[in-house]
Parts: sequence; C-alpha cells; structure tokens
Amino acid sequence: MSDLTGKIVLITAAAQGIGRASVEAFRKAGCTVIATDINAEKLEELDGVPDVTTRVLNVLSAEAVAAAVAAIGRIDILFNCAGVVHSGSVLEMSDNDLDFAWDLNLKAQIRTIQAVLPQMLERRDGAIVNMATVASSVKGVPNRAAYSISKAAVIGLTKSIAADFTTQGIRVNAICPGTVDSPSLHERWHATGDFEAAKKAFIARQPIGRIARPEEVADLAVYLAGATYTTGQIHVIDGGWTA
Repeated sequence: MSDLTGKIVLITAAAQGIGRASVEAFRKAGCTVIATDINAEKLEELDGVPDVTTRVLNVLSAEAVAAAVAAIGRIDILFNCAGVVHSGSVLEMSDNDLDFAWDLNLKAQIRTIQAVLPQMLERRDGAIVNMATVASSVKGVPNRAAYSISKAAVIGLTKSIAADFTTQGIRVNAICPGTVDSPSLHERWHATGDFEAAKKAFIARQPIGRIARPEEVADLAVYLAGATYTTGQIHVIDGGWTA
C-alpha cells in the first residue's frame, strides 16, 4: 500500500455517514481532504478541521461539478460516496424513483469522474473509489429495485474505467457494503412505523450479528486509495451477508 501523505482527496456526500467517517480516515492517512456535500448546514460542522476544506456541491449538476474541480485543481484520489436508497419492487418503482436513483447513484459518479480523470491521466496516476453495494449484481435484495439497478451499473462503470485506463496509471475500485449504520438508514427504520422492529430485522440478517460502522467502510476506502496493485474490482464488506 502506498503512502497517502500529502495526497489530495475529493469526497462527495462528506457531511455525514460513510462520507463523514471517510473525511476522518483520509485525514489520519495524511491526506488533504476536500469535503463536499449539498447539505451546507451539516458541512459546516467540518469547518476548521485541520487539513479539511469544505465545499457545497450539487453532484446532480455537471456544470457545478466541472466548476468545482476546476477551482480545486489537483485531485489525486476521488471517492464517490453520494447516493440514495429507494424502497419497492420493480412493480412499485416509479419512473421518477428510477430516474433519480440513476442520476444520483450512477450519473453523479460519471460526472465527477469525467471532471477529474483528465488530470489524473496527465499525471498517469490516480485512484478512484466508487460506492456500490451488495444489493446490486452481487446479491438480490427484496424491495430495492431502483437502488439495485443503479448500483449494479456502478459496478459496470468501475470495470469499464479499469479496462480503458489501467495501462495509463489509473486505479478504480468499487466498495460493496451490506447494511451500514447511517442517518439515512435510521430514517428508513422510522418510516416503517416501528423503528425497533425494523432495526432488529436488519440486524438479524447479518451473520456477524450487527450493522456495519461507517468507520469500517471508510477504512476500506483508504486502503483502496493506496492499493497499488488493485483495480477493476468490487470489494464486499457486509459482515458475511453474501458468504
């Protein structure tokens, strides 16, 4: 694993959950972190943190992404963490749900990659980490149609980039978590009408006996950013759910 000291990392959805934990993990690894999020209020909590610069960014806008990357300058590592989870089967999935999942889970990653990759290619060096999930082409999960469809495409995106650009010094990998403790997960539990029952049901499907901590996924992101002989791969971190 290469030394990440002094590397500049851009993280999307950095204000909470896995993104927030990743800010800390990359800082500890010696990186300078550009923490971006659409939630300006939550992002302010990172103001003043050493080696962290915050920037409000709407990854649904290609223009905003391009402008942000141009203003930031050098980016050595890109961690695409932004995403959304919709519930429902294919019969319950609306066009709006699918369009939004496609836009935020997949196209947002494409936008940031298209903005950052050219400079990485100029240096013939760069690491990209994409957020996928086991609820994709890895494993069928009930009531996650729009989510699974869009995240399966992230795996395809990752492998496509590796096939095209590995010989030019680019490493790209995808993280496939199982269930991770996060504010959005808690919102989904509350939405069921019985928070504790929903929590118990989610924990019950984890062979390891608990939900993942965001820090555990963040540590994997840091590892992949410095893994010099790993590219085009999916990395499952799900407590044995797919074992």
